[in-house]
Amino acid sequence: MTPTTEARETREFKTELKQLLHLITHSLYSNREIFLRELISNASDAINKIKFDSLSHEELLENNKDWKIKLIPNSDAKTLTISDNGLGMSRETVIQELGTIARSGTKAFLESLKQKQADGQPELIGQFGVGFYSAFMVADKVTVVTRPAGTSKEGVRWESDGQGEFTVESIEKDARGTDVILHLKDDATEFLDRHTLRSLVRKFSDFVEHSIVMDETTKAEDGTETTSEESLNSRKAIWLRNRNEVTADEYNAFYRQISDDTQDPARVIHVAAEGSQEFKALMFIPARKPYSYRWEEPKPGLKLYIQRVLIMDPCEAVLPPYLRFVRGVVDSSDLPLNVSREILQSNPILDGLQKNLTRNVLQGLEALRNLEYDKYVTFYNDLGGMLKEGIARDWNNKEKLADLLLFQSVKTPAGSYLTFKQYVEAMPENQSEIYYLVGDSREVLERSPYLESFKARGFDVLLLTDPVIDEYFLPNLPEYKGKKLKPVDRGDVHADGDQTVTDEEKSRFAAMLQRFQTLLPEVKEVRLTKRMTESAACLVADPSAMPAHLERLMQQMGQGDGTLSKRILELNPNHPAVLALVERWERATDDPRIEIYARLLYDQAVIAEGSKPKDPAGLAQRINELLARDARN
Repeated sequence: MTPTTEARETREFKTELKQLLHLITHSLYSNREIFLRELISNASDAINKIKFDSLSHEELLENNKDWKIKLIPNSDAKTLTISDNGLGMSRETVIQELGTIARSGTKAFLESLKQKQADGQPELIGQFGVGFYSAFMVADKVTVVTRPAGTSKEGVRWESDGQGEFTVESIEKDARGTDVILHLKDDATEFLDRHTLRSLVRKFSDFVEHSIVMDETTKAEDGTETTSEESLNSRKAIWLRNRNEVTADEYNAFYRQISDDTQDPARVIHVAAEGSQEFKALMFIPARKPYSYRWEEPKPGLKLYIQRVLIMDPCEAVLPPYLRFVRGVVDSSDLPLNVSREILQSNPILDGLQKNLTRNVLQGLEALRNLEYDKYVTFYNDLGGMLKEGIARDWNNKEKLADLLLFQSVKTPAGSYLTFKQYVEAMPENQSEIYYLVGDSREVLERSPYLESFKARGFDVLLLTDPVIDEYFLPNLPEYKGKKLKPVDRGDVHADGDQTVTDEEKSRFAAMLQRFQTLLPEVKEVRLTKRMTESAACLVADPSAMPAHLERLMQQMGQGDGTLSKRILELNPNHPAVLALVERWERATDDPRIEIYARLLYDQAVIAEGSKPKDPAGLAQRINELLARDARN
């Protein structure tokens, strides 16, 4: 490269460069390593431009169609060069494009194509003109040597230290294209390291369409050295290929590459959307919770690409948080970006992208449930709680999510499940509501006294064994297909049918219940009930009160004062123990054993609901007294 006769000139930038460069290098990018991604993206754009122009002007190619982007680290000179054989720039173009911050040649190029209504337009990455200036995050001087296609060695050199001025001079350059030479700062020499460069290319630009290369020198045993070009990027963006062109092994290998999972995914979702919003996405539903989730759940979102270039990982805006188990990529060519490729604008297009991707994921889950049920059960056992979380967060998809839930119930064998739809279809004609019970385990729940009258009536009850998330989503799902959801441990919920306590029973027990109320200040009320067929007593909560198991969980997390709220003690007037107690009361209302029996009924109700008695030692003493008395008699 040699200077030509045209004078070297110095110019000032047409904007407040110092302030803008400070903003770009300190605010717009969260880490400076992305400069390489930006410059590779610009090089890729330049190649795409000439490929498009050559369709009508083949002479522009100059027999140079070996498209590639070359990285040239020079440790001695402390320079890193990013070279391409793309369209190149003229002197006027260099002054216009590199002399004005936020002026994008790419954007102008697209506008001109739009005006021409050209077919087969290349999809270009840079929509704004600041990506180039990210170079000043690592370089104290940048030199651009370029020659436009269709000229004979007439090139131009642009150079600036980013302090308000730049110089331009005409030179001779043998080959078409652009070399961006970064004179690295003292604290940026890490970017001369070949391993670092390989890692950054794999991280950000692995799927760029054109080959990214770097010279690699090997030494033979005889001391001779051989230099060859090492390809740094795989270029295998399988999400851009047709579904019928990708094998299951390729999908599985790609999933393992982008996730922390060692297993194959349960389902692949490959989307190519066209029309008002165009994008391509490749998403994966894991077979089960990956091992890495044990210590940290993943951030929600997908890897966001624009024309194969990684923009954000993960991009949390493209999927709702409750679908954080989904791994994959989305490549959108028309998604608007802010002045940085890292800061996405909030706009209707982004909202539309999230809605579209969410719909595809939910359809994929439905297909997995319908077509590979065993796989779905395995997935659901590990990650189904996130779908319940979605019911509380995603109003628009609440019904779709409800259809994806699986439940154990009184009538399902252990380890088997049913859906809301299956529950409703199996309901007897005389059942009008969906009943459920929340607790810590199936084993505890299915022995609960709350279920007795429902079992007697032939009604099924859903057994929910993830108390924290179940109590979180249930208030947001008051009904399903017109059937109200009702917890069976609330005071106002009973199995349908005649369960009325008779006036005679009320009269007979009234005085004793009043006495119990005095003896048991920890309960809100003592009353008779017909909800039980086998148990003597149970505790129920008011409709608006917090369930006991949720109170227990909060206490375990250090919340609350350690005491449970007052609940209602219900006694079964048909149970032998309760009948024997009222008979003793009728014989001697001042019998001191009445208090002992009242306490025993309350303690057993506390245990039956899954709580611990407040005074375990006192409970043991009362039981021992009864044992001793019974043994003597």
